[in-house]
Parts: sequence; structure tokens; C-alpha cells
Amino acid sequence: MTVPSFAPLVLDPAAEVERITGWMRERLRLDLRKRGLVLGLSGGIDSSLCAALAVRALGAKNVFALFMPENDSDPESLRLGRSVAETFGIDSILEDIGPSLAAMGCYERRDAFIREAVPEYGAGWASKIVFDSTITTGGYNISSLVVRSPEGEMRKVRLSASAYLGIVAATNMKQRTRKQLEYYHADRLNFAVLGTPNRLEYDQGFFVKNGDGAADIKPIAHLYKSQVYQLAAHLGVPGEILCRPPTTDTYSLPQTQEEFYFALPYDQMDVCLYGLENALPRSEIAVATGLKETEVELVWADIAAKRKVARYLHAAPLVMAAAT
Repeated sequence: MTVPSFAPLVLDPAAEVERITGWMRERLRLDLRKRGLVLGLSGGIDSSLCAALAVRALGAKNVFALFMPENDSDPESLRLGRSVAETFGIDSILEDIGPSLAAMGCYERRDAFIREAVPEYGAGWASKIVFDSTITTGGYNISSLVVRSPEGEMRKVRLSASAYLGIVAATNMKQRTRKQLEYYHADRLNFAVLGTPNRLEYDQGFFVKNGDGAADIKPIAHLYKSQVYQLAAHLGVPGEILCRPPTTDTYSLPQTQEEFYFALPYDQMDVCLYGLENALPRSEIAVATGLKETEVELVWADIAAKRKVARYLHAAPLVMAAAT
């Protein structure tokens, strides 16, 4: 992890930590009326920072962590999540959600949709969904399925709209099952559920509705991803996590976040989003990111498109007004 060279994204970590933790304590006491926080620890940078902030705000005894691996999880995620809990003295529990997902048909449903594109897909195969960058496609988000056979052969195929939606729908069971367990433990402890999205994810809808998007408090949704790394380093998050590339850890093949959702690596996305939010000239953003001005325009258009999708994800249920 390096400090970003784009000056507007550089924080005073100590001051920002104090500001966030003070807000967390106040909201927990005045609004939520809970005595502690529950969160899922994935071994990633966002949940690790949230755990560190929660401990700083409330003390370790008022923070409880869940490790929730499933059949497709990278074992490294569990190891790194446990290292965070140990580093900050957080009580935790392992909840393997693989059997529950299998019982609900998560894997079977997903594989059935995959077989629409790859009929031989079955035991011993692995897969992920990827998107071609909006920069290389001229502004279009084109999804594909990548599969690996038991013999190690890799193949990339286009998906029909129905197959894509089916795979995503089945996969979303993972995030919703995890959130159900977080709320179970929150209810039994009289704690609140801590959500872990950063600004990129929150702004552009990189979460599952009523899954990892559900929470009682989201303390880092205002932070750009590069700022997450700054605060995590300041609070002593383990170095292995600071150096680990961001990953979804959702599919059975390794998958980076830019492969699946964002048009660029997080450091460039941060600068593009900041430039759009603050109406900076595209020429300035091009210099800061190393992109062409036309590419900056494509990224900004992609952000706008994702924000349209995010409106539904953020929206509360529609309620009919009483007759007058």
C-alpha cells in the first residue's frame, strides 16, 4: 500500500479516525440504542478497517466478528480474517454457510445456468463472471463466463441475458445468507450490524440488496478506497491484508473487483470518481490517472450508468399511502 499521489485523496489518518469513531459512538448511543457491533470479517481491507474502527470506538469486548466461508471461498480469506480478529482482540465465531447454500440449491441452480453456455460443466470445474472494461469496449459493459475444466483448460464464453441473471441470482444467495447470520448474532447480543462498503462500492451499487448492502451503520461509505488503505495502515491492520489485491471471493475462480464490476483498478477509479464529484477538468484527471481524456469520459459515463442501477439497490420498499 502506498499513499496516493493525488493530493485531494490524502487524509490526516489520526484526525479522520477520531472523527469516524466519535460518530460511531454517538449514532450507536442516540439512534441505534445498541451496546456493540457485529460484522463479517472476510479477510479483505474494508471489513478489516471496519473491525479496527469498531474496536477503537467501543472497545474489543463490544465487537463480535463472524467468519462465513462457503464452498467457493479462498482459504486465505478465513486465515486473514482470523488474523484481524486476533490483532484487535475481537471475539469471533466460524459459521460455514456452504451446507446451507447447498441445501437451498445455490450451487445447483448456478451450475444449471452455466451449463446453458458450457453443457459439460460439472464436478471439478470452476468459473467466474467477468466484464470487459468499458474503456476497451467503447462504453459497453459486456459480460462473459470464464470456466476452467478439471484438466486446467481455460475458456471464455458469452452468456445469454437469462443465463447471466440466473448465475448472479444464485450467487447472491451467499451474501444474503451471511447477512441473516449477522443479524442473528446481533439480535442475541443486542448489538447493531456494521456494514463495510467503501465509497466506490456504495456510490456505484457494488453490493447485493438485502445482502451485504444491509446494515445498521456504515462508517466508511464516505471513504475512497485509497483512503481506506491509509486508515487501515494507521490502525495497524496486518500487512498481508494491506498488500492483498481487492477480490470478490465469491466465485470458484479468483476474481478481481475490476474484472467483475469496476472499469479500472481502485486507485484510478478513486481519482475518476473524485474528479466527477468535484467537476474537475477531464484533462486534469487524465494526467492524474495516466488515461486519455476520451477514456476518462468513458469511465465517467460508466459511473453514471452504475449509479442508475444503484438507485434501486439503495431504495427503501415502496409503501402505498393511506386513502384520504
